[in-house]
Amino acid sequence: MNCRELPLTLWVLIFVSTTESCTSRPHITVVEGEPFYLKYCSCSPAHEIETTTKNWYKSSGSQERVELNPRSSSRIALHGCVLEFWPVELNDTGSYSFQMANYTQKWKLNVIRRNKHSCFTERQVTSKTVEVKKFLQITCENSYYQTLVNSTSLYKNCKKLLENNKNPMIKKNAELEDQGYYSCVHFLHHNGKLFNITKTFNITIVEDRSNIVPVLLGPKLNHVAVELGKDVRLNCSALLNEEDVVYWMFGEENGSDPNIHEEKEIRIMTSEGKWHASKVLRIENIGENNLNVLYNCTVASTGGTDTKSFILVRKDMADIPGHVFTKGMIIAVLILVAVVCLVTVCIIYRVDLVLFYRHLMRRDETLTDGKTYDAFVSYLKECRPENGEEHTFAVEILPRVLEKHFGYKLCIFERDVVPGGAVVDEIHSLIEKSRRLIIVLSKSYMSNEVRYELESGLHEALVERKIKVILIEFTPVTDFTFLPQSLKLLKSHRVLKWKADKSLSYNSRFWKNLLYLMPAKAVKPGRDESEVLPVLSES
Repeated sequence: MNCRELPLTLWVLIFVSTTESCTSRPHITVVEGEPFYLKYCSCSPAHEIETTTKNWYKSSGSQERVELNPRSSSRIALHGCVLEFWPVELNDTGSYSFQMANYTQKWKLNVIRRNKHSCFTERQVTSKTVEVKKFLQITCENSYYQTLVNSTSLYKNCKKLLENNKNPMIKKNAELEDQGYYSCVHFLHHNGKLFNITKTFNITIVEDRSNIVPVLLGPKLNHVAVELGKDVRLNCSALLNEEDVVYWMFGEENGSDPNIHEEKEIRIMTSEGKWHASKVLRIENIGENNLNVLYNCTVASTGGTDTKSFILVRKDMADIPGHVFTKGMIIAVLILVAVVCLVTVCIIYRVDLVLFYRHLMRRDETLTDGKTYDAFVSYLKECRPENGEEHTFAVEILPRVLEKHFGYKLCIFERDVVPGGAVVDEIHSLIEKSRRLIIVLSKSYMSNEVRYELESGLHEALVERKIKVILIEFTPVTDFTFLPQSLKLLKSHRVLKWKADKSLSYNSRFWKNLLYLMPAKAVKPGRDESEVLPVLSES
């Protein structure tokens, strides 16, 4: 290498080292309390050296864009094209942008709470599936902070495996007991303070799926009724490996039969990576010589063979007697009428039947889902005189019936949450812990206090698929345009109408429909209250 090539080589190495750790994802989720950085992806070494002004900005919610500088916070450090947080905190959530001359890049940052009861946070886990005996590699490295890392420890299910290594790693053939959560924790010092960065992998070990025992689908012996002079197609299907073969065998004592043809084999790969093969034997102009003869289909593999047989038999062409046909038609009609009546009754009384089945079988859908509440109740929080009965219905009537009488556990924000916390975070967390979202609708429902509850619940229902929505129309609402359009996409929501004069009894249609939409729960209902609610008029 001559002297003129040396600067070019150094420039390439610098460029690679500066671009490999850039932040290209527009939406980023990080855990509070850890160092974090944003880096402009198109920043070259020439840009780093230039004196061109480089500005970083932040905006959150309705606030205007604010320029960031080291005076903004002692946790923020600016290094040209890099914005560092030492560490990142919950209030750092927002939109960030970098601007240099005509170059701009934007990110949306979401900072989530750390799980204080575990060494990692479940929402920041990378999942990986490895087959048994296949190569498993777990490497702990962080290229951006590598020069600052003092030590790195590797944990499995929060128990330490390796420590005091710059880049501890596991390289081996996977075994079933290797399954678990592996956390890489990097310890580093900055300005006299100790920080750690955690990255967790969820390793799932599955059985070896490389080979299966090939098998022919269907019964081993098949009698096929045919008519002389007609054609028949015998279909042989098998589940097999890529190298296995399927073929037909039949007697040819008197030479080959020109009326028998093997069609081309058709193969389709299944979602598990195996093969479904189908091969048809077509017999044309069936004659006496084709009857009562074995036509064998065989699948062959290195481990052996599997065979199924077809025998052609003459179809019985006798006519059905008239009285037998008439009786059969009458019976068929009566069965059809009975089925239609039964289906109609089941549709009309489906709610009562489902509730009876839950009570009889003592079903409980709430035991293993990890949720805390059966339902989060969203209602108009402004307790004005004109909204008083709606407020009473949400915070008194619903809990009295669903909790005290039927054994459910509701989450009512103003009752169950201690004032002083972060309202947005509390609402989102409570909705995540709930199995249903009950929305008490009225003409004044869509206020600022409930907008986030509705949007957060719809996100859980549409995106996460973790919650179902129940709408209760407390007062007649003729125009639902104030609700988000995304609510129309939900297949799981249903509108229940509260009628004060018909919904007072615990056995009324309103409460039965509400119980039908609530999760099944094996709790004995309370009997210490009156079977009728106090009068609550519709306003």
